[in-house]
Amino acid sequence: MLKEAIYHRPKDAFAYAYDERTLHIRLRTKKDDVDAVYLLFGDPYVWEDGAWQFDKQPMQKSGCDALFDYWFIAVQPPYRRLRYGFELHAGEDMLVYTEKGFYKQAPTDDTAYYFCFPFLNRIDVFDAPSWVKDTVWYQIFPERFANGNPRLNPPNTLPWGSIDPTTKSFFGGDFEGIIDHLDYLVELGINGIYFTPIFKAPSNHKYDTIDYFEIDPQFGDKQTFKRLVEACHQKGIRVMLDAVFNHSGYYFAPFQDVLKNGEKSRYKDWFHIREFPLQTEPIPNYDTFAFVPEMPKLNTENPKVKQYLLDVATYWIREFDIDGWRLDVANEVDHQFWREFRQAVKAIKPDVYILGEIWHDAMPWLRGDQFDAVMNYPFTNGALNYFAKGNVRANEFADTMTNVLHSYPQNVNEVAFNLLGSHDTPRILTTCDERKEKVKLMFVFQLSFSGSPCIYYGDEIGLTGGQDPLCRKCMVWEKEKQDRDLFTHVQTLIALRKQYRALRSGEFHILEANDETNHIAYAKTYDDETIVCVLNNADASLTWTVPFSLQDKTVINLWTNEQITEQTMTIEPYGFRMLLVQPTPAV
Repeated sequence: MLKEAIYHRPKDAFAYAYDERTLHIRLRTKKDDVDAVYLLFGDPYVWEDGAWQFDKQPMQKSGCDALFDYWFIAVQPPYRRLRYGFELHAGEDMLVYTEKGFYKQAPTDDTAYYFCFPFLNRIDVFDAPSWVKDTVWYQIFPERFANGNPRLNPPNTLPWGSIDPTTKSFFGGDFEGIIDHLDYLVELGINGIYFTPIFKAPSNHKYDTIDYFEIDPQFGDKQTFKRLVEACHQKGIRVMLDAVFNHSGYYFAPFQDVLKNGEKSRYKDWFHIREFPLQTEPIPNYDTFAFVPEMPKLNTENPKVKQYLLDVATYWIREFDIDGWRLDVANEVDHQFWREFRQAVKAIKPDVYILGEIWHDAMPWLRGDQFDAVMNYPFTNGALNYFAKGNVRANEFADTMTNVLHSYPQNVNEVAFNLLGSHDTPRILTTCDERKEKVKLMFVFQLSFSGSPCIYYGDEIGLTGGQDPLCRKCMVWEKEKQDRDLFTHVQTLIALRKQYRALRSGEFHILEANDETNHIAYAKTYDDETIVCVLNNADASLTWTVPFSLQDKTVINLWTNEQITEQTMTIEPYGFRMLLVQPTPAV
């Protein structure tokens, strides 16, 4: 056994409280190096005849990637405290791995050898809103979804969809337009909307806020927004707003005061200013988002700034009953601010969803004291590389998804925000070279994966567009111009996801990944419900053999509702099968 590859560390993704009674424990070993792993575990205070007493249970291999195997077990310590180690087997070799190192046999003279989970405190359990597990999100860029009240149009508004958008284009999207089309979202199966910023700002994207307490007048007023939220809630749709707390806009009143009064401004400590007077060229002499002078970075360590932003966060929940906050550029804001943010918003609405925009490893924000989830870009990039771009083959994609799931605790993965595209990325149909069959396959994977999927407006009817601003085209509402076949495909997938708990919350296991045929097969299992998905990501037909006997099982093709009776099937190029596997009832 390669000792150097054996890894475990209490807390985070390797030992964590799944609920108030259950601990999840993981171990990592070199790929194909270890045959079996057992958890040695017991209460630190249970002794007999001078020897520590422990139990021994086998761990399950929960997945593997290019380098490592991962092992998993769930245990329920009767007194909510645990000492534990690992017994590893490889052929005739056996090792015991503890916090103090490796041993030929399990030490029993002292518990100090072993890893420690001191006590399972209820308040430390990662606790995200349960409703998120059952939510399919739809991201709306309000300026481009629908123009329902032309009287609100800003100056120089263009006819709807008349040209490809530029960074300066306005087309007049507003709240009335969204209200007018809520039934479309219900028809699709959506039960959550994520709005990009709606607060007063000069740009079309609104990430340069002027006033955090005011709706941008091009969208409507507070009464209209309240009516929008109420209409969404009546239709079973949750509402999440975008909080831009890393930076303000150039015309934010406190920043304007600093521009006017310099060092004498009472707001000078609201920002990160290196010298006075303020300059925007060649790069700003104050911290900004990137080097954008119109987006000065807020000093969230300043008590007055902190209180202002917390008042914003609680105001929109208290007054308008929103259900979530998506936090822009969340990784550049200090952790203490997010801890206080969580306490403030959860005190008003305990099941509000807190979603951070983080593109990299986000474990430091996902320990239960800050965010409920992050935008799952490792998932996004993995799916795009395999299905859309063809940069990787099946095995590397399977490794990527296994790594995604083992990077965070299970209760974090269950509410991860899984997107394929957004206002920051090219349209998925464009990334797929406008090959709709690839887009369909990506939607199959997204809507059968664990977590909370999000569809970017228009992807479901075939909108195209490159990098920003081209990915922000106007929504197409003429049915004859929509790809209704693609719409029906997504609609069916959402309906199946709602019908089968395994698709929403089931454990994910790769069954096959074949580089030669470039297909993958995986199972989603929840209690006694198992669904097997086979995705043929190739131009050639796939001859696929069901990897279990059909004699004692009933297998139903969920797409056609037909029973599978043959062990081997042919799957068309870029086709798929979703199979419900059930034990055959005894006669």
